[in-house]
Amino acid sequence: MKGTGSKNAWALFLLLLAGIVLGGFIGMLAEGVPALDWLAYGQSFGLDEPIVLNLGVLVVTFGLTIKITIASIIGVILSIFIYRFL
Repeated sequence: MKGTGSKNAWALFLLLLAGIVLGGFIGMLAEGVPALDWLAYGQSFGLDEPIVLNLGVLVVTFGLTIKITIASIIGVILSIFIYRFL
């Protein structure tokens, strides 16, 4: 069935997104705790300054920054395990 496969792909996508967000949140909370500060270790990449397109009437700003931390990687791994067992 065509519809069944797309539901599973959306479920995986939403679980991965939730794992990234929750992992990033946990990493942000762990920054101040000495025993858990390794969870906040990571790399940030993207555009440092946004690109602005000024068309007179319309101003469009483009920008993207991604921060990958140990906690977000753990969140992604946990979301994959949850997806496999559900």
